[in-house]
Amino acid sequence: MSEVLEALRGGLVVSVQASPGTPLAAPAHIAAMARAAELGGAAGIRATEVAAVKEAVGLPVIGLRKRRVEGGDVYITPSMDDARAVVAAGADIVAVDATLRPRPDGVELAALVSELPVPVLADVDCFEAGLAAREAGVAAVATTLAGYTGAASLARQPAPRSLDAAASAPDEPDLDLVAALAAHLDCPVFAEGRIATPAQARAAFDAGAFAVVVGTAITDPIALTRSFAATARGRAHAAR
Repeated sequence: MSEVLEALRGGLVVSVQASPGTPLAAPAHIAAMARAAELGGAAGIRATEVAAVKEAVGLPVIGLRKRRVEGGDVYITPSMDDARAVVAAGADIVAVDATLRPRPDGVELAALVSELPVPVLADVDCFEAGLAAREAGVAAVATTLAGYTGAASLARQPAPRSLDAAASAPDEPDLDLVAALAAHLDCPVFAEGRIATPAQARAAFDAGAFAVVVGTAITDPIALTRSFAATARGRAHAAR
């Protein structure tokens, strides 16, 4: 196992990202959030603004690109060129979509893995995709896309859907998938996706996760405020 992966063992990786057009989307703001996560005890950072984050923290950085490609649903580091750009920006690990959906540039996952000089983290949506990703040579697997593509965790035949369907995703993290992958793979399994509380993070470790990735619950003040505001509006309405 690479030293950079070993540094993440048993740790929290904070996903520091912001939607385009939102107040925290600027690289300087992303870097500041990454620094705050480091001060809070994070073991690593996952981010698209790789160069800014690398300059701000001394932690391993899992880098990725998010880019829509016409005619396809894959948008997490969708091409070889995207992966190379993430490496050039300084990423210690590159995260890529490793679902069973076709990659837009037609490059097979195994070819991408063999080309890159850093470990590849496979973002998967189901058990079969995790097995296939490891067979392709990825260094680690993450449950990032579980519940977002229409593929059941242990299904043999996923039904591709756009990640825009996130509103229909389950509320809870897919700990069954974490446990299944951890039991069958000979590589680190990262639990990621809808982990919203420390108790859920602990449950993910108990399920066999090598590391836990948390994003929205730490770095998305819009989503957090919206959840509190909805409660406040409900109470105000009930008081009338």
